Amino acid sequence: MSLAASSSDVVLSARNVAKSYGNVHALKGVNFDVHKGKVTTLFGENGAGKSTLMKILSGVVKPTSGEIVLEGEPVTFSSSTDARDRGGISIIHQELSLAPNLSVRDNIFMGREIVGPAGGVDFAEEERITRLLMEELEEDIDPLTPVEDLRLGQQQIVEIARALSVKSRILIMDEPTSALSATEVEVLFKVIGDLKSRGVSIVYISHHLEEALEITDHAVVLRDGTMTAYAPRSDIDLEWIVRNMVGDNYDLGSPPTGYDFGKVALSIEGLSVPDAARPDRSVVDNVSLAVRAGEIVCIYGLMGAGRTEMMETVAGRLRPSAGRVLLEGDDLSGLSIAQRIARGLVLVPEDRQRDGLVQTMSVGENLSLASIGSFTRGLFTSKRRERGIISDAIRNVHIKTDGGGAPIGSLSGGNQQKVVIGKMLATDPRVVLLDEPSRGIDIGAKSEVFKLLAEGARKGLAVVYSTSEVGECLAVAHRIIVMHRGRISAEFGADATKEEIMAASGEAVTH
Repeated sequence: MSLAASSSDVVLSARNVAKSYGNVHALKGVNFDVHKGKVTTLFGENGAGKSTLMKILSGVVKPTSGEIVLEGEPVTFSSSTDARDRGGISIIHQELSLAPNLSVRDNIFMGREIVGPAGGVDFAEEERITRLLMEELEEDIDPLTPVEDLRLGQQQIVEIARALSVKSRILIMDEPTSALSATEVEVLFKVIGDLKSRGVSIVYISHHLEEALEITDHAVVLRDGTMTAYAPRSDIDLEWIVRNMVGDNYDLGSPPTGYDFGKVALSIEGLSVPDAARPDRSVVDNVSLAVRAGEIVCIYGLMGAGRTEMMETVAGRLRPSAGRVLLEGDDLSGLSIAQRIARGLVLVPEDRQRDGLVQTMSVGENLSLASIGSFTRGLFTSKRRERGIISDAIRNVHIKTDGGGAPIGSLSGGNQQKVVIGKMLATDPRVVLLDEPSRGIDIGAKSEVFKLLAEGARKGLAVVYSTSEVGECLAVAHRIIVMHRGRISAEFGADATKEEIMAASGEAVTH
């Protein structure tokens, strides 16, 4: 698994790198090179060893055996800060690490403040540099805007800007596009191209395989801690990656058939939602939609199209300025989130870490949280009933865990997402809404999530999921609704093409 490349352009190497945690072998003798001005992409399912390898390269953890070689010299880093300052290696994590109450400027320079001539922080210079970074990323974000006021995709842009601000020679990107729209991904890839032309090397990790192939120069594939393949871009394709990742065929599935839809389960009538930053404008503008029992509907649109705001309003998290939501004919206006859950309407939110899980709770506690009313009466709790809910949920949504008592943080991203889905399905809903259900999970877990949606629909569940990935629209949806600038711009059946869907969303289609 060696590449015929000049050793003079190798800036970082892993040599027989292994990492064990007790009897668990997270990595087993991994060897590969990172080349100057090139993108080396790490492919693999959750649990394959990508995160462990990333932590070793960035100085977060030390290998059990083997070594990291930086520009020809073996090196050991004491921390990620040491790797950044001494090795020129920076990392952008999948889960955001921003301080929400601080401004964009303050987040970018946190811990690296620019000192002015008088000895104080030179805020003006920090603001100037922040504006330049935003221009480079083609993002119109004011440096003084609090991060908590930004959408998830914009926050990811700030993470990228922070990493770029230290002028790293090697940049590790862990799922940097997981919350970005197609337009923002295009911007990021232009930035990556510019970084490459300046000699910056990039280690790129992504579950979006086709997307990652657009920028990959060399590919490393991991499975169960072992490197199964290593090759230049000219020698690989999507089938090669999937075969080396999972060892068998991969398919998101198809819309479930063989049954008739039931009566209308969810009705959205003339729904409008004001923009929090500009109350005179609407982020959702006069949207109407009906979904029947057993039907799977996909809501597609770019970031800012209004998908998330519509889902959150239907679930009761946002208040509409006009319109109403009906569940099997009953008006839900004025009902709280909890009351809507009790009626049978649930939401799996976009950001599972922030909105879907309680990180201090166990797997079981998270699973039973939304169903607490079914096993408590006043001060009395039926532990037997709670254990039944937990065990049923673990079995029904195929969660890989040591048991209900395991910490939620011990699970992979895909299994954490299944906990959120399992928690909501445990409430016995009639309508389930899912906002970006496959965000940040690997292809195997993604396939399992879509199979769960299909299984639910066959049992009469009305399913509405939103996504910014065209391929996911064509996976299991019976009907595809496209949103653009807060409105429904088109509706398609399951036989729609990617080009039709993208064009209706206002997204440029290139051939």
